[in-house]
Amino acid sequence: MTLGLVPGLDGPGLLLPGLAVLVLGTVLGLPIFLAIGGAAALLFFLEGTPIAAVPGEAYRMATSPMLPAIPLFTLAGYLLAEGGSSQRLLNFFTALVGWMPGGLAIVVTLLLAFFTPLTGASGITILAMGGLLLPMLVQSRYPENHAVGLVTVSGSIGVLLPPSLPVILYAYYAELPLDELFIGGLLPGLLLIIMVAAWGAWFGWFKGAARKPFRWPDLRQAAWAAKWELLLPFLIIGGIFGGLATLVEAAAVTVLYAFAVETLIFRELKLGRDLSRVVVESATVVGGFMIILSVALGLTNYLLIAQVPMLALEWVREVIQSPLLFLLVLNLLLIVVGALMDIYSAIIVIVPLIIPMGAAYGIEPVHLGIIFLANMQLGYLMPPMGENLFLSAFRFKLSLVRIYYATLPYVLILLIAVLLITYIPGLTLGLLDLVR
Repeated sequence: MTLGLVPGLDGPGLLLPGLAVLVLGTVLGLPIFLAIGGAAALLFFLEGTPIAAVPGEAYRMATSPMLPAIPLFTLAGYLLAEGGSSQRLLNFFTALVGWMPGGLAIVVTLLLAFFTPLTGASGITILAMGGLLLPMLVQSRYPENHAVGLVTVSGSIGVLLPPSLPVILYAYYAELPLDELFIGGLLPGLLLIIMVAAWGAWFGWFKGAARKPFRWPDLRQAAWAAKWELLLPFLIIGGIFGGLATLVEAAAVTVLYAFAVETLIFRELKLGRDLSRVVVESATVVGGFMIILSVALGLTNYLLIAQVPMLALEWVREVIQSPLLFLLVLNLLLIVVGALMDIYSAIIVIVPLIIPMGAAYGIEPVHLGIIFLANMQLGYLMPPMGENLFLSAFRFKLSLVRIYYATLPYVLILLIAVLLITYIPGLTLGLLDLVR
């Protein structure tokens, strides 16, 4: 079947116009899954392959043994975010570090970084907690622009920490041990949090932001109230890394744990009134990126059939000789990818391209994975299409230009952190070498 009735549009002549239409449609608001799926269908069509190969990949993904972990962890994060966990953790972090100069900025950074790995999508923390945290920062004499930037950026970090779904998905598609990827991401993840918190704290101190005096009874009381939330990461990590549970079993236990905490212990979520709403909201989010994943798999399948990874590797090795230059170019590429594509579809589409390149330049696989994930975090905040920029503008009812301006200092700080992670492999491999 061809489009021979349209001059110049049969065979390869259709490729560039078709891709141009998809790119233009994406700029004008076409959902990303339609753009990715359309590109896959177009490429398969031009190769003479039935476009049923695209939905066929969705079925293959549905048989993946790690698939149930994604909706389960997301549901657990939603249960905690919709209950009172955020307030209890806010009280704990405030009692712990609120006495420091600019302590509230540190509190906000820690709180959002704690929730991002649990919810599975960084933007959710901005939507769920932005309305609580932004007024607190403004009331404590943080300038509004700085406060908006802090909340937006803090909602984008934490992706490297357990039980982050992007780390799980990367480990699966890159065929890396999950425990090694989490251990390798620990210090880089903490570096990102520390650099964001330090800048926010310094700026708050410079502007004379209010502090809360340290009182040991307040810390003890807040820690006791938040004990269930504080124990959760250790439950997940201990279950998976200790060999007591598979990934899916750990996710199921996490849901049961969050359900028990919010409905039975604190009774902040009502079975009849709240539970169904939370489940529907969680399922909507999961369904959205599962559609993206399925069509992204179709595009990846075409790239593999067409031997695009090997062709790209040959071209890169001819043009770039130095591993250091390769890492710099890789960072630039991944930042652009992160600004245009969500992290889940990027893992499926881009990872098969960069893994053979990393191997050719002698980049340790776990280090390559952490570089990739750190750049994806930065891509969330890169104009013009960074996902969290749009979510922040929607949540705070501000223009995108103002969000760009508010986040710019933090983007530069995260860029420095990403370069440190890239060019100091010991940040990723230091702890890993101790446990191997």
